[in-house]
Amino acid sequence: MADVRVGRVRFGHLRTALGVGDRAPRLSWRTESAPDGWRQAGYEVEVDAVGHRVASPDSVGVPWPAPELRSRDRRTVRVRVTGMDGAVSRWSAPATVEAGLLEPSDWTARLVVPPDGPAPLVRRGFTLDAPVASARLYVTAHGLYRAEINGRPVGADAFAPGWTSYHHRLRYQTYEVTDLLRQGDNVLGAQLADGWFRGRLTFATRRRNVYGDRLALLAQLEVVLVDGRTVTVGTDARWRAASGPVTSADLYNGEHHDARLEQPGWSAPGFDDRAWRPCAVRDVDPGVLVAPDGPPVRLIERVPVRAVLTSPSGRTLLDFGQNLVGTLEIRPTGPAGTTVTLRHAEVLEHGELGVRPLRTAAATDRYTLRGDPAGERWRPHFTFHGFRYAEVTGWPGELRAEDVTALVHHSDLERTGWFACSDPLLNRLHGNVVWSMRGNFLDVPTDCPQRDERLGWTGDIQVFAPTASYLYDCAGFLTSWLKDLAADQTPDGIVPLFVPRVDLGGPFAEPVGHAGWGDAAVLVPWAVYRHFGDTGILRRQYRSMCAWVDGVTAALGGRPLFDEPELTYGDWLDPTAPPDNPAAAVTDPVLVGTAYRVHTARVLSRTARILGEEADAVRFAELAERCRRAFCDEYVSPNGRVVGDSPTGYALALEFALLDDDRQRARAAQRLVEVVRSRGHRIATGFLGTPLICDALCTAGALDDAYQLLTQRECPSWLYPVTMDATTVWERWDSMLPDGSINPGGMTSFNHYALGAVADWMHRVLGGLAPGAPGYRVLTVAPRPGGGVAWARTAHLTPYGRAEVSWRRADGMLTVDVTVPVGVTAVVVLPGGDPVDVGPGRHRFSAAHRAPADDPVWHPPPIPTDFD
Repeated sequence: MADVRVGRVRFGHLRTALGVGDRAPRLSWRTESAPDGWRQAGYEVEVDAVGHRVASPDSVGVPWPAPELRSRDRRTVRVRVTGMDGAVSRWSAPATVEAGLLEPSDWTARLVVPPDGPAPLVRRGFTLDAPVASARLYVTAHGLYRAEINGRPVGADAFAPGWTSYHHRLRYQTYEVTDLLRQGDNVLGAQLADGWFRGRLTFATRRRNVYGDRLALLAQLEVVLVDGRTVTVGTDARWRAASGPVTSADLYNGEHHDARLEQPGWSAPGFDDRAWRPCAVRDVDPGVLVAPDGPPVRLIERVPVRAVLTSPSGRTLLDFGQNLVGTLEIRPTGPAGTTVTLRHAEVLEHGELGVRPLRTAAATDRYTLRGDPAGERWRPHFTFHGFRYAEVTGWPGELRAEDVTALVHHSDLERTGWFACSDPLLNRLHGNVVWSMRGNFLDVPTDCPQRDERLGWTGDIQVFAPTASYLYDCAGFLTSWLKDLAADQTPDGIVPLFVPRVDLGGPFAEPVGHAGWGDAAVLVPWAVYRHFGDTGILRRQYRSMCAWVDGVTAALGGRPLFDEPELTYGDWLDPTAPPDNPAAAVTDPVLVGTAYRVHTARVLSRTARILGEEADAVRFAELAERCRRAFCDEYVSPNGRVVGDSPTGYALALEFALLDDDRQRARAAQRLVEVVRSRGHRIATGFLGTPLICDALCTAGALDDAYQLLTQRECPSWLYPVTMDATTVWERWDSMLPDGSINPGGMTSFNHYALGAVADWMHRVLGGLAPGAPGYRVLTVAPRPGGGVAWARTAHLTPYGRAEVSWRRADGMLTVDVTVPVGVTAVVVLPGGDPVDVGPGRHRFSAAHRAPADDPVWHPPPIPTDFD
């Protein structure tokens, strides 16, 4: 079966399976080419030349067939598949998985604690008396670390070990370092810095040392020599430390580097470290050490200067043309002692650097030259900024555009989703969503990347998870974050507002359950399951999911209404909310909280049924129904009017299936359309209503109104920021006012993905591609052309392969092209047509299509059905 090709084998959600923490990693592969109509009947997995045959059509998340991995085990895996005709494919390319240190007893190294300093250097020399066959470095830190061996960097990761709930989970990294070692003298060293562990954290200006007040390194180098002996070099009392050239390093305020203080060769043999001071040694609980679930942060892209500007006050500004997250790399030449200062911001305000939205984050880096006549090159390693513009002062000589480059950093996720259409403003909007995700998926899913915050707010990722899961393979990334969410939950199930949790004191001293935010405990695992087909994440998070729903029930004393207004931010940043009170939304926060309570309980009931927890499934379904009835009694008239008459109220009632009967649904839908039209198709929803509003209009049979809302350019709207030259999604609909002034509110970020959740609707409805079964085992292809959009195209790299839908309409005809990957079926529904089932391959459909009238006849919406 030479025309059937099996792609690379993956282990769990990891792209690189070195140092995995799973003893029985699930396997996935894609059948990348096969004849039309081919279907898999079985597969054979070969683990270290031992075959395991299984009669199954599955190719995603299949069970590990061999004995469980032990620490340091290395296995080579190949896969071949069998078709329904019995023909067998060729073997896939071999893939290797290697376990990390899985037992606490594997760790013999101890934490080394250098004398206090902003970014100390630590090192230890050692000798190898034979050539090296293989070597692994297992390493983590309290704080951030950059490891070096013999003067060369270890790996390409940035901001390692990343940010987790350190007291519960501290990630370690595994590196293959064979080529960095040699027979004879060697040195293992690292530079440390505060990062999230010890540095300033959150908008509480004096909140430091959240996880500890001393930096420390834990490193264990295991070297196998060619004669079979193993040499282990770990952090211990033999390590020595000194201060380095970094005189301050802070995630919010920036990094200061004095090149005159560099110690050349400090991590190489032959360096004299007799003046260095010994490190203290401490024990670490090896039970908190965990292998990564997702990819590391890395330097992903270099962006050149687009323009060198002079501000009205005479300052030199650099415009990179894109709001991004990362740092600058500079290449100055000048006298020793010259200090170059770099200040960052997302926008200009009347031609000057707009730093007020940064609040107390200085976002300023400084580099003091050592005076090398050949020129110098520097970039920070222990800070990051959100910026499009940079102000440069102190530059020696003429500043040329080619002397500075922006370095984009974020978690190294695989891109899996694309969208384009005939409307260039919608394309720019979609591109802004992508860039906002990139900037805020830096190890944890943050709200914003630039000001004195950058926290893993639960509400933001709750609404954005479906969009994120389409655009990038973020299953491992979100798996890690959800483990921290579960670890940071209180004993009574309450989910912190942001994860990892930081105790800010005052109103944030103790976690309280916030509707729409704490619901991330249930809705984010559900989104991962829907998009990646990973039942395992539901099982891993199930206790956390139940704890949240039961914890809310207990906190409310069993009452069905979420009638604790202080426990919900409601429809946060509704455009009518004043700058100084973003929670002052039109929609009653208790209405919003109760609607979410119903929705989350239903999702949990479905989860329980999938996992075979039938008693829980019934219990949570009953809770959902009791709360739904209370919602209707309190907020819905017999004729379907929802209290407050707000778009968010109607969208929640329709999309969360909260209404009693068809009559109520019909009237609520009609009223939603009337309200949207009465506002001139300008946005009137906040964080929780916005992801639902276009779907609710479609449910109401008002597709053209959804398009008018999407393509509105006047403020507030999705496209108003695009017309204002935005290159990322804003936190507020009017973060920048029409006159070029920054919104006076204290929360005014220009890179905030929450309102970009509309991209999910663009993928599913405008583009027409959605999961019809978990993990896209079945595709739903149902494009809904509308507005002035003449064509659209969207593609998603599903766990089974690339799926694509493109459509165009002209001369009264709609033509739809569909690509279905091997192992998948699709249900194609054209407007006004009946469903058509198709298998793998390329398919074309055509149908007569009439553009909607200005005032379309409304049709009662169908009763919503469960996803599963």
